[in-house]
Parts: sequence; structure tokens; C-alpha cells
Amino acid sequence: MSEHKVKITWENKNEDFSYRAYDRTHLVEFEEGKSFVGSAAPEYMGDNKFINPEEELGAALSSCHMMTFLFVASKKKLVVERYEDDGFAVLEKNEAGKMAVTKMILRPKVTFRDGVDVSKEELMELHEKAHDGCFIANSVLTKIIIEPII
Repeated sequence: MSEHKVKITWENKNEDFSYRAYDRTHLVEFEEGKSFVGSAAPEYMGDNKFINPEEELGAALSSCHMMTFLFVASKKKLVVERYEDDGFAVLEKNEAGKMAVTKMILRPKVTFRDGVDVSKEELMELHEKAHDGCFIANSVLTKIIIEPII
């Protein structure tokens, strides 16, 4: 077991606290001095210069899949030279009529070291194992679709 602490700080700097007026910008801090500024998505009165929670979730899912994929490939001694993912999260109403990130499309492109031959079937198996072992994927209801670029 491990714990991963996060501290969110937001402060009201406006007199007007109506829905359209209050600032969504906030500080997200982690242990050992890591931090970033977040906001809401522009559609929800946020500042597009900053990362929004939907983007954070998408990045967490994509990053976790990649980390798990690299683990699976390394265990099979399949040397990965480069990994890219051009994924996206879809925010829409779920079956209960609530706004949710209902699905995440991952589009990983993996480049293996010269001489490492991986068939399409083997690549799909590596991604299936990565998906099955991804901590974040195992923590959410979001449907995760993996469409490797081959």
C-alpha cells in the first residue's frame, strides 16, 4: 500500500461570488515541492492557460497505461525506444444523466529497438496486460479504449 498526498488551495479574490464571476484558478501541490496551477475547463468559466481536472484524469490514465506497458515490455525483454500517446478523454452525460468522463481513447504508438520484432497480436497482448495492470484504469468507471497505432 502507498499513499499519495495532494493539497488543493483556492482563494476567493472577488467580491462577486456568482457562478460566472468567481475565479476557478487553484494551486495543486504534491509532496517534495511538486505543484501546478489548475483551473476549470473554459466551458465551465475556467482559464485555458491552466490544466483542468478532465485533462488531469486523461493524463493520469495515459501515463499509467504507458508506465504499465513499459513494465510489461521490460519483463518480456522487449526494448522500447519510444512511446507516444495521442489520446483524449470524452466528457459527456453518462447513463445516469450525469456529466462524467465516460471514455478515454488511448492511441499509443510504440517504437521498439531495432531487431525487436513484435507482431500486431503480440502488441495487442502487451496493451491488454498493461490495461489490466494499470492502477488508474482499475480505479475508475471510465471506459478505456486502446487503439494502438501500428
